[in-house]
Amino acid sequence: MNYLRSSLVFLLAVSALAQTPEISITTPPPARIIGPLLRPFHMEQRQVSPARLDDSPRLESLVRAGNLYLTSQDVIALALENNLDIAIQRYGQFFARETLRRAQAGNLLRIIDTPVLQGPQSVSTAGISSSGLAGGANVGAVGTVITQVGPPVPGLDPYFSAQVQLGHTTTLESDTAAVGIPTLLTTSRYYYFSYGQSFLSGTSLSVSASSYRTDVNSPDFTLNPNTNGSVTLSVTQQLLQGLSPAVNGRDIRVAKNNLKSTDLQMKMQVIATVSAVLDLYWDLVSFDQDVRLKQRALDNAQKLYDDNRRQVELGTLPQIEVTRAGAEVAQRKQELLESQTHVAQQETVLKNALSRSGSTSAWLDDVHIVPLDQIEIPKEDSLKPVSELITQALADRPELQQSNINLASAKIMADGDRNGLLPSLSAIAQLSNNGLAGTQLCGGCPPGYFSGGEGAVLLQELRRNFPSYSAGIALTIPFRNRVAQADYVADILQLRQDELRVKRAENGIRVDVKNAVMGLQQARLRYESAVNTRVLAEETLQAEQNRFNFGQVPDTTLVIQAQKDLVQDQTDEVQAMANYTHAKISFDLAVGQTLEVNHISMEEAASGHVARESRLPATLPPATQEGIQQGGAR
Repeated sequence: MNYLRSSLVFLLAVSALAQTPEISITTPPPARIIGPLLRPFHMEQRQVSPARLDDSPRLESLVRAGNLYLTSQDVIALALENNLDIAIQRYGQFFARETLRRAQAGNLLRIIDTPVLQGPQSVSTAGISSSGLAGGANVGAVGTVITQVGPPVPGLDPYFSAQVQLGHTTTLESDTAAVGIPTLLTTSRYYYFSYGQSFLSGTSLSVSASSYRTDVNSPDFTLNPNTNGSVTLSVTQQLLQGLSPAVNGRDIRVAKNNLKSTDLQMKMQVIATVSAVLDLYWDLVSFDQDVRLKQRALDNAQKLYDDNRRQVELGTLPQIEVTRAGAEVAQRKQELLESQTHVAQQETVLKNALSRSGSTSAWLDDVHIVPLDQIEIPKEDSLKPVSELITQALADRPELQQSNINLASAKIMADGDRNGLLPSLSAIAQLSNNGLAGTQLCGGCPPGYFSGGEGAVLLQELRRNFPSYSAGIALTIPFRNRVAQADYVADILQLRQDELRVKRAENGIRVDVKNAVMGLQQARLRYESAVNTRVLAEETLQAEQNRFNFGQVPDTTLVIQAQKDLVQDQTDEVQAMANYTHAKISFDLAVGQTLEVNHISMEEAASGHVARESRLPATLPPATQEGIQQGGAR
């Protein structure tokens, strides 16, 4: 019943969490009055959700009586939901979308600096590290174009501008013949409105309207007050530099590539983090196994000490044998304490990797991790031929895909800069309709054509009574053209470097696959050798124990040495098993199958919500119970 209740609570919590995205960008509702007026101009301030610092409900659902029970699949799920390295990487995708939004407005690209973090390492210095990516792979920041070279990119967002100016001026006239009065007073009102937009075709369009009204105190003006207005249409078309839509839209295309690259960056982070936490988990399994071995060795040493003490009391052994056995007990206690310390340290590292609160959470700090999986070495490794594995890796490794995307972006920017070698040639056309109206001051003269106010000016503009036309071209040819030449050659040099980087990444992947295959084969051979050595050590210990029991040797020196050898060989076997798991993780990483082997969905990784439910076994295995009892002293 308790298990069903816990499962129900977990499912409800996961369902509620799944409906709430970890990262969201929302637009607040507009104000009642002024908001609808400003909506077309998108002047609202979009809001980014706060960073989620709490852990997913899955973490607490796996805790029973102060123990955190974990399988390898639970470790993966918790890492996808709570690991901070993955959570940080999720923001890269949103950065890339906003950078694309910026580029679509015709502005410069911004840097997207969210490098892949390699993840935590085990407290043990033994074994094989598999959390690193391939040698020569690009795991740095993407979208590093922050300056614009070549033809300037046109601003693609339309704009509206307005200007209102009211004035009153006093002018002292030295010659009254012109205005008829010594002091000229002028009251003015000026209005100007403009709308414009540029296009990827290299076309710029603007429409403006202006009105200027003046009222003077002079009797010599024919129209007073008068209003002078105009409506102007201006069109500019680039004919050489900046003519191609591919050139003007190069930042948009690169921003879209960066969006793909950040998706791959997220994938690489998931692979690196999952590989790291699996290393941590399997090391913890081996550390727990080592604790049990050390406890068993201590029990055997204690038994030998007790037996020797009884025989000394009976007079069948000298006192030195108790001393020897006692020294061995002390040594075994120290080794057990060191092994338990390794477990405690490894738990701290693993809990920090699987939670957002880390060691700051009091309840999590007191919880002991109990791994439910045991390391199982398959009888044989069914590996494809190396050539097929290399082909698979070249197709699936995300860092190579990212290098190819960066190469494509470099080609796009180089094509844009090549256009900058051309002269600047623009065709300009302008059409204006003008108008003039006011109050006539000619005595009893009949109303004229210019009588009226702003309405009369508007009618003149609409009837095109006073049009003005202009057209022309503007040509600019820079002598020597060193800036454009240098920028283009620099881009080609960068392109050649990127081509070499792609080749280096391919070569590195080939080396990774070959080394991973050899590492897996070597790990298996070392494990098989460790098993054989341990079996021989057990037989040797049994033989020495029998020789001592039958009085064939005078003391327990050889028995104690055989016990030491067996403990070391058992430890080597456990380490060999852990090394095999590391080699397998490295192999999956090298051939690009980490996500597939561990049944990881990138949709779940990107959202931070894993749908599958964690299930604890109804009864814990005896080995786990033993580990819990021993772990209570940690």
